[in-house]
Amino acid sequence: MAQDVLCEVANCVHNVHGQKCGATEIYVVSHTGERAGNSRETDCKTFEPND
Repeated sequence: MAQDVLCEVANCVHNVHGQKCGATEIYVVSHTGERAGNSRETDCKTFEPND
């Protein structure tokens, strides 16, 4: 399992020090059903804006 999850979304409440995800869980979904063909077909549902 990953030790660090990197994140470049500066306005997410889970973003720690501008580059790491500090969420206790991460929920990623596919736009195309159960299988994604590439990263553009996925989204992080853990995102919460901090503004």
